[in-house]
Amino acid sequence: MAESAIGSVLGNVSTLAVQETTFLCGVTLEVGFLKDELKRLKSYLKSADAKRRSGDELVATWVGQIRDAAYEAENAIEAADYMEKRNRLKKGFMGAISRYARLPSDLITLHTIGAEIQRVRRKISEIFDSANRLKINLDTSDVEKVHIEDEYPQDYGTMHQNFEDIDLVGFGDEYKEIVGKLVDKENITLSVVSIVAMGGAGKTTLARKVYTSSSVKKHFEATSWVTVSQKFKGIDLLKDIMKQIMGGRDESIAKMNEYEVGKEIHDFLLQKRYLVVLDDVWETDTWDQINKRVKAFPDATNGSRVLLTTRKEDVANHVQMPTYVHHLKKLDEEKSWELFSCKALPSYKRSVIRDVDEFEKLGRKLAKKCDGLPLALAILGGYLSKNLNAQIWSDILSDWPSTKNGQMMRDILARSYKDLPNYYLRACFLYLAAFPEDYEIYVSELIELWIAESFIPHTPKHLLEETAKNYVTELAQRSLVQVVARSRAHGWIERIRIHDILHDWCIEEARQDGFLNAINKTADQAGASSWSDNLMSYCFSYQTLSGQISPATPNVRSLLGFKLSSVSLPKLRYLRVLCIEKSRLNDFSSVIGGCIHLRLLRLANCGWVALPSSIGKLLYLQTIDLRSTELFESVVLNSLWDIPTLRHVYLGGEFSPPPPARSVRRQPKELQSFVLDVHSVSTDFRCHDMMIFLGQMNQLTTFSLSMRPDIPAEVLNILANMPHLVDISLHQFDVLDKLPAEFPQSVRRLVLYAHVIEQDPMPILEKLPCLVVLELSGYKGQTMCCSAQGFPRLQELELGSFSTEVWRMEERTMPKLSHLELYRCMEMRKLPKGLMHLPSLGHLKLSYMYQISKDDVTLKELRRKGCEVEK
Repeated sequence: MAESAIGSVLGNVSTLAVQETTFLCGVTLEVGFLKDELKRLKSYLKSADAKRRSGDELVATWVGQIRDAAYEAENAIEAADYMEKRNRLKKGFMGAISRYARLPSDLITLHTIGAEIQRVRRKISEIFDSANRLKINLDTSDVEKVHIEDEYPQDYGTMHQNFEDIDLVGFGDEYKEIVGKLVDKENITLSVVSIVAMGGAGKTTLARKVYTSSSVKKHFEATSWVTVSQKFKGIDLLKDIMKQIMGGRDESIAKMNEYEVGKEIHDFLLQKRYLVVLDDVWETDTWDQINKRVKAFPDATNGSRVLLTTRKEDVANHVQMPTYVHHLKKLDEEKSWELFSCKALPSYKRSVIRDVDEFEKLGRKLAKKCDGLPLALAILGGYLSKNLNAQIWSDILSDWPSTKNGQMMRDILARSYKDLPNYYLRACFLYLAAFPEDYEIYVSELIELWIAESFIPHTPKHLLEETAKNYVTELAQRSLVQVVARSRAHGWIERIRIHDILHDWCIEEARQDGFLNAINKTADQAGASSWSDNLMSYCFSYQTLSGQISPATPNVRSLLGFKLSSVSLPKLRYLRVLCIEKSRLNDFSSVIGGCIHLRLLRLANCGWVALPSSIGKLLYLQTIDLRSTELFESVVLNSLWDIPTLRHVYLGGEFSPPPPARSVRRQPKELQSFVLDVHSVSTDFRCHDMMIFLGQMNQLTTFSLSMRPDIPAEVLNILANMPHLVDISLHQFDVLDKLPAEFPQSVRRLVLYAHVIEQDPMPILEKLPCLVVLELSGYKGQTMCCSAQGFPRLQELELGSFSTEVWRMEERTMPKLSHLELYRCMEMRKLPKGLMHLPSLGHLKLSYMYQISKDDVTLKELRRKGCEVEK
């Protein structure tokens, strides 16, 4: 991954303004020389990597030196660029001098930077000499590919391929059997259904399909899914279950002890038929531990169930209640081929293959070699789908390792990893090791991390985010990640997880490459064994640690922490990513202003944090995400808007917009996402300032605003100045007499809540050509009309708190509507007949719609036509 380090450094250096300025004089020339030497250095890495993997320790040390030199070079170059950016932002007389002359302080800084660059160049020269001594051959075939102009992974036309359904191939009979055991009405006592199989056999995939099936959803009144894994705390599992079945804010649940949480769950479930899934259980006493303080899961003799997955049969049999153990068998030869062919020879590719029979003949033999393991079949199939060359298939077959399953999986993984189209995508995949085992990863947040780490190349006519989404699709097509959920509005992948076998492989590979160090130990062990001054390249990832972390080196580039009791931040001079979840932060305000290289700041559920005015010094910051973290002084400081590189801003708490003059002058030009959840407005809040501030955000693709008290109605008028909006969420207004005549034509998802909407919104909204998801609440008119040809692409519609008595639907309206939900529409006494003519309607949910009779004519007809009705 040193190749990735230099590749990302070169991509980042190419975007720095320092290369085009005359202000830096001789330093600019030094930067050019350094960049050329980095290019030349990268050309050695392909040969070196092969030698390192063969166990050559000298080469491994040499590769580490390359990586460190690349990062040191980037730090020096960026320090020069930062000085210029800072001077451009200075105001008044001193600002003019610093822009057109050389202040003494600048000359000192430039001298220091120049000396640092020369030192790095000497270091690189020594690395070249070492390469000659180690007999590492120069491989020039890759030199010209340092800047990837338009190198995309393949098959983007299949972006919406349903990978999830393919994963169920071969498990049809097991699926029916387990669903039947769960919804068995004759067995009313609380009982367990356990799925037992070795790693990679498909336990979690099968359990997930069962859990999300319509039969299970209808049968159980409360459901929850928790992943247990090898290291767990009973109270954490209980709190997770409580949030899923009862809701509630994280802050209130966090203060409860184990007995209180267990008692709340017990009292709630006593009145419900429930299903609890415990995925990936390793220890026999897990059930005892989560019921230790209080029996959280009562037996109300109503058919409640526990679904458990494990690799160990003694775990399945240990639970002291009626248990059905399902041994998930390996796939037989025919089912193996069925799964393998879905991955390796999907239908959209078969039409372009000349000799399909030859591939099928080779494929059946390869599928048989996978010994019935779904994970091996899926990953090998995904790899071969990108290499539709009969000779490659034949070579793999002849070279197949005659080893046990563990090594077989490692060989398949290594082959698929090496086959990824470029070093950027390989870095993106290895980065998944930074997350805890079985962690559910939000793709939007992952993409922001990748971009902050410079893993996404700049390509013509494409935003970085678009390229990154394509990378996620590529990893899913290769079965290197599991798709958990897709965006309703866009269809793209929204949440993923990585199988624990792949996760372990990524951790080991990342550590060997010096790319990342994922730590899951006690704080003392971590501090003693992992921090040293020369580990500049490491991205430290802390997972579920106890105690306090106090890093001893200033050279860490990235720090990710999950569920730490507390984090004490030292001066992290070169920090580019800080992502801390569910922890207490110490010394944050005194440290963060000095992290001038910072690209991403994400604090999730971190309690009270003070945001200092020095936040405005972070001139490279792209993403700031403080949505679920309370700020000490609540108000987001105006200096935040001095940062020119902001792309994604997610804020909560109290809010006051900057003064109009400052707002217009300093609006970040690349801002794409602005999400604001305002708990309260400051005492000097002015609506006029807010409109000016928001009105400058004309490049937004995502805009979400939630305010207490209500959103000013004028906010709707600024949407006309946001032509690129794709996702709008506004919650909530007081009274809207009518909607604006013009909405952005690109919007795909619109969420709009109000206490009162006085005029029928449908004539305006039905004209939006791209609208796929619409959630609307508060219309108080008696009639509503949807016209023919209206809502041409709408697939999901949710209407709440309507007082509509008559809903007229003309024929050919909403031709693609598949999901409809109505809730608290108290005046609607019968469903509109027009629903019967919607060709795609497959799911209707009625919540708190007591006035709709079960004998409603439209309701009965929809059921007869096969529409799933949830009432």
